[in-house]
Amino acid sequence: MAPHVRTVKTSSGATAVQIVHSNRRGARDIEHIGSAHTPADVELLKAVARQRLAAGQGVLDLQVQAPAAGGQAAALPPGTLPITSSRMGHLGDALAGVFERLGLNEAGGRDAVFRQLVLARIIEPSSKLDSIRVLEEAGLSAPSYRTIRRRLPGYAKDEFRQRISAACAAHAGLGPASLVLYDVSTLYFETDQGDGFREPGFSKERRLEPQITIGLLTDHSGFPLMIEAFEGNKAETLTMIPTIRSFMAAHGLPDVTVVADAGMVSEANKKAIEDAGLSFIIGARIPTEPYVITAWRKRHPGQEIPDGHVFTQPWPAGPTDQRKDHTFYYQYKHDRARRTLKGIDEQVAKAERAVAGATPVKRNRFVQLTGGSRSVNRALEAKARSLAGVKGYVTNLDPAIADADFVIGAYHRLFQIEKSFRMSKHDLQARPIFHHKRESIDAHLTVVFAALAVGKFIEDATGWSIKKFVRTARRYRTIEIQAGAHTIAAADPLPDDLTEALHALRSTREPAH
Repeated sequence: MAPHVRTVKTSSGATAVQIVHSNRRGARDIEHIGSAHTPADVELLKAVARQRLAAGQGVLDLQVQAPAAGGQAAALPPGTLPITSSRMGHLGDALAGVFERLGLNEAGGRDAVFRQLVLARIIEPSSKLDSIRVLEEAGLSAPSYRTIRRRLPGYAKDEFRQRISAACAAHAGLGPASLVLYDVSTLYFETDQGDGFREPGFSKERRLEPQITIGLLTDHSGFPLMIEAFEGNKAETLTMIPTIRSFMAAHGLPDVTVVADAGMVSEANKKAIEDAGLSFIIGARIPTEPYVITAWRKRHPGQEIPDGHVFTQPWPAGPTDQRKDHTFYYQYKHDRARRTLKGIDEQVAKAERAVAGATPVKRNRFVQLTGGSRSVNRALEAKARSLAGVKGYVTNLDPAIADADFVIGAYHRLFQIEKSFRMSKHDLQARPIFHHKRESIDAHLTVVFAALAVGKFIEDATGWSIKKFVRTARRYRTIEIQAGAHTIAAADPLPDDLTEALHALRSTREPAH
């Protein structure tokens, strides 16, 4: 008799699966495969037994079939169980969970297409058409391209974008006088023709193609609050006030404290901030050595300023100034001075070589041209050396509630918004390569903004970069196997670090409002 699989009940009530090997003399050799208590587990043990028989006999037909292309059934190799589904379950569930937790699902009107586009943008940034492939490979439901194109215009509407922004603001727990960080960047297009929106302008990357200017508003931790797109030739300093005013009006905030780099705030901007009744903390330009530093040097001749020393210089408002009192803080750092002086030494050496005719005259601030003669500008060199290591900050906040430590600490949080910009431009590939019309670009930026919020939440909760989280979690899939009439779930075992990251993500609480 040929070997066969049988099941028997055990004394414990379980079902044992065995392989029976018989010979012509009636002797039997029984190989025990295992015992199970559920029908699904029994079917799995029987499948293992059949595979073992197939390995010994070379022929076995489980009479199971898997769907093939075109919906036709295709026979599997002998002893093989069909996988009926395979998905990046841990990654997909984590991203969808954060999307729901941030209130983005509710804010988006439970639009499944918007949610899937956001998840696809995080898993593998690509075109809207290719996002279908990304979702299918992840085992997530994917809308048709026709459906995506039909829904995109809705994501560009102000009402939809404001609801998404409101969900992020609610998560951040903003209140009166909350710190908000503002910065801008540019996204270029591979075309040589402007259209009134995509226009050539100042580019930090020194590109000449048409571009758009992006203004990003975040909370003190870099969590995104609002994103706005402006014409590519619009000055950066002209983007801040409209964005902040729009955000405050949308969320009913009477006051916020704006934190921005010196390059973002012109004198007109500063006045507009004051006219709007807002508070600010900005980097201060230092054209000449401040009086308080000059006075300190006179009192301490020949001495070096102590590392970390902060000079305070009040600037009271005059009777006709129509502004609050301002306070300037100047901080000196040894390491900052060392780096600055090294740069000055290199530039002065190049200037001396250029003046001597050893090298061509190139752009160098220490080369002074007077008529046809060239010389090294020693006065400018002396001023630059006197300011080495000094960083300035100015605020209109009351020093009684915002001392030097608070102001300087708040300003240096700007690195958080720089991180958010890096995530959006690199990890999420925010540049709208495949979009040309204003409506389509705005819709694309809405998807990127929501993906940035999800990514920032994950980074804060896990301590991992979003790139590392996606790269790690996507490798571990959950599958379903058809064993006879039963469906069995299976999954790759997770490494400890991913298990801890997922646990941290589930246990992270909302910030106290």
